Amino acid sequence: MITAVIAEKPSVAKDIANVLNVRERHDGYLAGNGYLVTWAFGHLVQLAMPEAYGYTGFRRENLPILPQEFKFVPRQIREGKEYKPDPGVLKQLKIISEVFAQSDRIIVATDAGREGEAIHRYIYNYIGCRKPCLRLWISSLTDRSIREGLENLKPGSDYDNLYRAAEARAIADWEIGLNATQALSIAAGQGIYSLGRVQTPTLMMICSRYLENKDFTPQTYYQIRVTITKDGTPFTAISEQRYDTLPEVTAALSTVIATGVVAVTDVQCKEVCQEPPLLYDLTTLQKEANTKLGFSADKTLSIAQSLYEAKVLSYPRTGSRYISDDVFDEIPSRIALLEQYPTLAAHAVVLKGATLNRRSVDAGKVTDHHALIITECLPGELSGDERKVYDMVAARLLESFSARSIKDVTTVRLTAGESDFTVKGTVVKSAGWRAVRGEQDEEEAPAAIPVLKSGETFPLDSAEPLEKQTKPNPLHTESSLLSAMESCGRALDEAELRDSLKDIGIGTPATRASIIETLFSRDYVRREKKNLVPTEKGLAVYHTVKNKKIADVEMTGQWETALARIETGEMDAATFRKGIEVYAAQITEELLQVQVSVTDEKQIPCPKCKAGRILFYPKVAKCSNVDCSLTVFRNKGEKTLTDSQISDLVTKGRTSLIKGFKNRDGKTFDAQVTFDKDFRIVYDFPPKSKGKGDRR
Repeated sequence: MITAVIAEKPSVAKDIANVLNVRERHDGYLAGNGYLVTWAFGHLVQLAMPEAYGYTGFRRENLPILPQEFKFVPRQIREGKEYKPDPGVLKQLKIISEVFAQSDRIIVATDAGREGEAIHRYIYNYIGCRKPCLRLWISSLTDRSIREGLENLKPGSDYDNLYRAAEARAIADWEIGLNATQALSIAAGQGIYSLGRVQTPTLMMICSRYLENKDFTPQTYYQIRVTITKDGTPFTAISEQRYDTLPEVTAALSTVIATGVVAVTDVQCKEVCQEPPLLYDLTTLQKEANTKLGFSADKTLSIAQSLYEAKVLSYPRTGSRYISDDVFDEIPSRIALLEQYPTLAAHAVVLKGATLNRRSVDAGKVTDHHALIITECLPGELSGDERKVYDMVAARLLESFSARSIKDVTTVRLTAGESDFTVKGTVVKSAGWRAVRGEQDEEEAPAAIPVLKSGETFPLDSAEPLEKQTKPNPLHTESSLLSAMESCGRALDEAELRDSLKDIGIGTPATRASIIETLFSRDYVRREKKNLVPTEKGLAVYHTVKNKKIADVEMTGQWETALARIETGEMDAATFRKGIEVYAAQITEELLQVQVSVTDEKQIPCPKCKAGRILFYPKVAKCSNVDCSLTVFRNKGEKTLTDSQISDLVTKGRTSLIKGFKNRDGKTFDAQVTFDKDFRIVYDFPPKSKGKGDRR
């Protein structure tokens, strides 16, 4: 029997081939020992663009575009104004087809998730294969994990619903994103305004927070701080009352000073136990890496993926923060491994033989993959950034299975004059999990307070007013935005408290980073240090669509819930698609009616058709009329034409003299750029200047 194995990328195929003892190298696959191991390069097959259905350009009469049956085509690249199949993709698809044809069965070893399943199924269906499939479903790429996975292969049909969810998601994004983008761009009459099922609600979150912050008017208020001393130890307390005006706080302060004595009215002491944090899922790792290291969500995912492929981390695209009991059985050996890891060795030794905390152990809360943990392989050489991310995951593993942090918290209420004051003191009895990274609770007082008893009085050392101001919600960072995406924008402090809202988040742990990166690539958002700030273009889109269905965060969350139900077999994909088609038609109709307010100083009529106007893009300028072929590519003779030069070309018929063009031989020359009779770009050379001896 010949068995084909298809992996998501060459490096993973090589790891699997090593375990299977497959050594013969061929173009696009490995062979031996009864196996043919081949690979994809991510998505080799994709949904076809509108042109495949006979729709060209952005035309009002075409919308909404809702194909009855979607076509899948090899991944395409753009050549000039056309999209063509990538030659490398066509070559690998041919190799995969030949490998499958030679085989009796196929082991699907693409990434164990929704997109990994789609990568295989798109290829399998495109080449018309009907061979039986088995699924390799593993959470790490260590040799042991691969070997165990191969011994426990699942029927490919077990993952039919996973594929249906993946395909439904792709079609929904195509129908909503394409129709919404074309509709808004047509309504604007200039430029391209990209919209998307998840992209646009995410932009709404960023813009609304930015405007809320920008329009916030700080309110000044006052409190009183008193200083007293017991047994030679001074400490301060802050008034519970807030005073709105300076005369109010001045009057209260005068009474406090006149009294001259501070009395203890109540002392409350309690032991506070803090459970260790849950293990990381991808989103939590991305949030903390953004906060502590300044890494973007996309960078963190990329690093975690490389560590997964290096066999030192488990599968990173997980949405679970829990592990099952069988994985918990392996945790002592993982902790023992860290005794050989200098940075965390001392803390690993402390846990040796200890009773491990089971807070992160709950099989019922494990989704497709368990929480992100280290594997049984100790890392070798890592880059600086890889080391930082590995250290975070390893430290979190030690924290999660450590004892609780225990502290005594004392809350003291005092009075002076007619004002009440409060001071808190904290004494750490057992650092527990906090000892791993030496982190303190942000709410802990900077120092302990002396022992105080109710009824004690002390002379007032000093009293002073404190002027404070109310503060707006801070601008979104990638960390806070990821939290908002998890809970559809609801602001909750603790990740665990958002568990009940997981089913109405937007995006998935695997896709949120790419959504954020899309907003940057569309020039809708920029980074200012760690903050996410909308551009003028982003704000224009926000103001245009903020009250439209495409911007509805909760509705987007409901679609995500529906996709999860398709995955579990609770919902029919066809029902979901009908709903998406209705939704796409509604948003298209809405968006075609809007008025887009975007500053644009370049209202230049097209010299060719006279009907459209010239639109300026980073690599090209072209007519807004889809039936007009006028296109000016900026790159000409290794020079880049500026907006000003293109404006001269289309308004005056030619540019001024441009110096430094290069021909194919690398020789430089000077010329003007002009149109020929068919509005093609040509050079116009100036007459040669006469020499000094040539006088007429």
